[in-house]
Amino acid sequence: MGKGGGCVPSKQKRSHKQSSNPNSANDHAPISMDESTTQSSTPFQNLTSSSPPNLKIFIIFYSMYGHVELLAQTIKKGVDSIEGVKGILYRVPETLSPEVLEQMKAPEKDERIPVIANVAELEKADGFLFGFPTRYGSMSAQMKGFFDSTGQLWREQKLAGKPAGFFVSTGTQGGGQETTAWTAITQLAHHGMLFVPIGYTFGAGMFRMDDIRGGSPYGAGVFAGDGTREPSDLELALAEHQGQYMASVVKRLVHP
Repeated sequence: MGKGGGCVPSKQKRSHKQSSNPNSANDHAPISMDESTTQSSTPFQNLTSSSPPNLKIFIIFYSMYGHVELLAQTIKKGVDSIEGVKGILYRVPETLSPEVLEQMKAPEKDERIPVIANVAELEKADGFLFGFPTRYGSMSAQMKGFFDSTGQLWREQKLAGKPAGFFVSTGTQGGGQETTAWTAITQLAHHGMLFVPIGYTFGAGMFRMDDIRGGSPYGAGVFAGDGTREPSDLELALAEHQGQYMASVVKRLVHP
């Protein structure tokens, strides 16, 4: 695996580290930015409490070595921080055999996160965030197989108008942080879904040049390296921001 700078076998099981300083993205910004452009700012965050409760954002992902999974969990934290919106984690079905996964040194998957076996469940979501590792600069086969299984929803345009975004993992800086999300937009276009990039709403953290950072205007991201690199505090802060941002956008679309 690891095509195009994608994921590579991990030398140890992923540890789910949480950010020790989620506000560190604002330190030492190389450009001058005011307080309104920090990573904590989200659109429409002053919405009234009369917004419809229990809006659901499905966070659907594929993770082989744990990098995308950790981003997904952190994104859920951001979604859940917005009143009236809940993030729900799902895995896509695995297509590789247990024998192959063992040879690739892939850790066992967390059984507490269910597999989304019935794509009809997607109709219940108010928005989506899809996460996946790269393979030659585009999404992994497992995630592509999941999208391929949504043909009936596509024929009936059941997902048309629903907002969606992406988050990714690559092995190297040139491995597809942008192209992996960019090439996935075609899936949304055929469904009539609304692509929601984060742009530069993360503020000063998007301009940091003093450390390696995954992520782009298309969405959050992490560099996996040889599989043992842990997501940085800045990468996790960007993931949490994406959850907050998407939740705020969904809330605004449902309750203008």
